[in-house]
Amino acid sequence: MDIAKIVGENLKEARKSMGITQAQIAKELHKYQADYSEYETGKIQLDYEKIVYLCNRFDITPNDLFGFEK
Repeated sequence: MDIAKIVGENLKEARKSMGITQAQIAKELHKYQADYSEYETGKIQLDYEKIVYLCNRFDITPNDLFGFEK
């Protein structure tokens, strides 16, 4: 299991469901869009602060982000 890819896919799905672009989120995170894209492809792993911020921003739980079932 490649957790970075699972997180990236869930991040992308959450972002798209809210109608937000990669560029918008990248700006909020003070990143370039290309750098943010690497979170969604699983090339770069998120740090704790970004996990918390993105879960709050996309109104999802860390369990949703990591793909954990109840």
